[in-house]
Amino acid sequence: MRKALRYLFVASFVAAAAAFGSGAAGAAMATPDLPAVQSFSLSPGQVVGIAAPVTMRFAAPITDRARAERAVDVRADTSLAGTFTWQDNQQVTWTPTHYLPASSPITVSAGRSHIRFETNGGTTADADMSAHTFTVFIGGAPVRTMPASMGKPGRETPVGTFPVLSRERTVIFDSRTIGIPLNDPEGYYLTGEFAERLTWGGVYVHSAPWSVDSQGNANVSHGCINLAPADAEWYYDNVGIGDPVTTHW
Repeated sequence: MRKALRYLFVASFVAAAAAFGSGAAGAAMATPDLPAVQSFSLSPGQVVGIAAPVTMRFAAPITDRARAERAVDVRADTSLAGTFTWQDNQQVTWTPTHYLPASSPITVSAGRSHIRFETNGGTTADADMSAHTFTVFIGGAPVRTMPASMGKPGRETPVGTFPVLSRERTVIFDSRTIGIPLNDPEGYYLTGEFAERLTWGGVYVHSAPWSVDSQGNANVSHGCINLAPADAEWYYDNVGIGDPVTTHW
């Protein structure tokens, strides 16, 4: 009887050790002293785009960032690849290396903290700075191509893929935020409408009635993607947080 109990104890210990060392769940278990996540940038059940980053703020400073990163697991059916950017010792953003699977539940675990959100059907946009067009795709199919104007020489729109970070019905555009004084010939202070932030440095997609004559023909903005008012309103109504916008020549 004692031998049987001893065998059962050893077998249970081995099984537990194997579970502890395997997969992302094991990584989360391996850091029981990781500070709890104080907040996630997404809400439970929130529906977001397929390029949505996830920001986590821990309740206490992280002394070993690499260890904390190993404790983070983002998964659909399997773990998803991503990169980490630390804003400070308590806040880190995970950005997916590839698009998240569309119309899927996504679970984020960080130690003992976790959240689950959903992705939408895959709304993307393509900003062609050579053709001066902005094309929106839903589920991989083009649904609307709009004339656009991007950054002029010296103020070019950055090239890359950017998730929509926020949607703003109205927003103040102040040239001082990009280093241009208001009394400079290039200075401006404008109220924009139907705006989607692409970078924290101030690149937006937005309505620009002042550049309609150039949209589809020339790049005249200070780096933003300018659309006609009706087109900008349509995009605002159909875009979500985390939907990717790809800019290219």
